[in-house]
Amino acid sequence: MAPFDPADPGFLDDPYPAFAVLRTWAPVHDHPLLGTPVAVTHAACAAVLRSRGLGRIWADAEPATELSAFNLLHRNSLLEREGEPHHRLRATVAGAFNRGHTARLAPWVHDLAVRLVDELADGTGRGGDVIATVAAALPVEVIAELLGVPEPARSALRGWSNAIVTMYEPTVSGPSGDARRAAAERAATEFVDTLRGLADHRRRHPGDDLVSDLVRAGVDADELVGTAALLLMAGHEATVNVIGNGVLALLRHPEQWERLRGLPAGTGPLALAVEELIRYDPPLQLFERTAVVDTEVAGHPVPAGTRIAALLGAAARDPQVFDRPDELDVGRTHNPHLGFGLGVHYCLGAPLARLEVAAALDALRTRMPGLTLTAEPLRRPDFVMRGLRELRVTA
Repeated sequence: MAPFDPADPGFLDDPYPAFAVLRTWAPVHDHPLLGTPVAVTHAACAAVLRSRGLGRIWADAEPATELSAFNLLHRNSLLEREGEPHHRLRATVAGAFNRGHTARLAPWVHDLAVRLVDELADGTGRGGDVIATVAAALPVEVIAELLGVPEPARSALRGWSNAIVTMYEPTVSGPSGDARRAAAERAATEFVDTLRGLADHRRRHPGDDLVSDLVRAGVDADELVGTAALLLMAGHEATVNVIGNGVLALLRHPEQWERLRGLPAGTGPLALAVEELIRYDPPLQLFERTAVVDTEVAGHPVPAGTRIAALLGAAARDPQVFDRPDELDVGRTHNPHLGFGLGVHYCLGAPLARLEVAAALDALRTRMPGLTLTAEPLRRPDFVMRGLRELRVTA
């Protein structure tokens, strides 16, 4: 019997005691509610991410006739590719990133973070919401700027991302998930149409943005849309939840907030704190791969065609790797967390995500040093993408 139900509100509020129990059982074992074996130690999760015997084997979500746009986005995503198609597309996207987009955007990101935090500060008399005003607004604006998405589509990106990622939750299966699946398909359709139109425009009028770079590199239309969708969903969902989860952790550990406030000016000194917030309460709790050949992980057999899940939240609190793993330590120096993955699927957008989180923290600690909670946070009812719906504060 598994010690947690991924839909249980108590577990969603704090999954880490359940993960501690899982680690005492075995590095890998079957989880009947998730329907897959799960890796729960840091070493076993790292093996899942690195193993060449495991891959991402895409199978269209069903009913495929009702999810054509959703399937198009994922079938052409870098994350779902393996072997030569993955290497080719990854090299192209990495080459575009290496043109200096993160450095180009850095001053703009810092200025945006300050503007958003000032807006939050202006609203704290009514109980300002960190999620709506800063954590959710910042990454979607950054992704829109990176891709060169204009209004009115820019304002729709957050809603599209939120709708699409609900498909990754275990609770989306069955009749109760019909409305969520329909919403995900509508969002995917609108995203596909928008990005195809933007790509066509950039072929005629290139700009200083990632879509223009991908068009110049000859990426085909479906791969371009799939790449843009991955950047939106990974870049937005991960960053909003790192900021939200991280600010909540800091406010529940006021001594760590004071340490953060006392660091020298600028985002550079915040680097260790950013890594610790990613580790302490990871925004992505589970990542699945599929055996492409008969293999094993930590002695657990994984026959070809079998899925296996790495519970990244469990790996993040493994006492075999992290000293005092259940404590928040913004000065932690040994921090080999798995928040950006490992191996061939290591996150290409990691430098940009780190920049965004550091900019948000820097603006919050300098513009709102007396930050305090004004209400109990509202959590999203999701397991895979762990985050908050609302985090009300005052300064």
